[in-house]
Amino acid sequence: MALLSRADPVLNHNFVVSLLDTSSVLATLGSAALSAVLDVAVGGFSECSGIEMTMKTEDYKEGGNNGAVLRFPSRVEWGAITLKKGLGSGSALWDWHYGFAVGKGKRRDGLIVLLNDQHVPNNIWFFRRALPTKYSGPQLNATQNSVAIEAIEIAHEGIFQLPLVGAASGIGAALAGGGIGGAIAAAGSLSGSIGNF
Repeated sequence: MALLSRADPVLNHNFVVSLLDTSSVLATLGSAALSAVLDVAVGGFSECSGIEMTMKTEDYKEGGNNGAVLRFPSRVEWGAITLKKGLGSGSALWDWHYGFAVGKGKRRDGLIVLLNDQHVPNNIWFFRRALPTKYSGPQLNATQNSVAIEAIEIAHEGIFQLPLVGAASGIGAALAGGGIGGAIAAAGSLSGSIGNF
């Protein structure tokens, strides 16, 4: 009797976030995944939220049809992404936001990679032309011993989920020996359509 493969939910605590300069040569060529590997790391994030989109509808009240309001698809709105991390010795998130305050800021693209229990990418989301809209420093309280957390909220111009990622496509098995670096680099070959979205 053949064993059926299980499709357990992927745990939400195993992920990687990379930010890259939108104007970099590699990003311009469309290899966002490879750029993320080579670009300067801004540190590990303990929380990422806001991977969402909402489609607005336009209501039309048709004459003579009093029992219903017709709804048509309208503009899609992208949720703001919030990245949080424990405060370290670097100031990368602060510098990115402050750069816009002094007129030297640069947009950044980014990758959010959700890994399975074998550290192979299960889902990859690419967001483009991000702007830091809010920086939050740690809340300091002398009566507590919690970790100092900094957060940055970013607006962007769209999220694209890379197709064919995960064990079902066979990529996970093919890249199991290459680790996260090999998987993200290989995802670059899937990102050719990113520039078209």
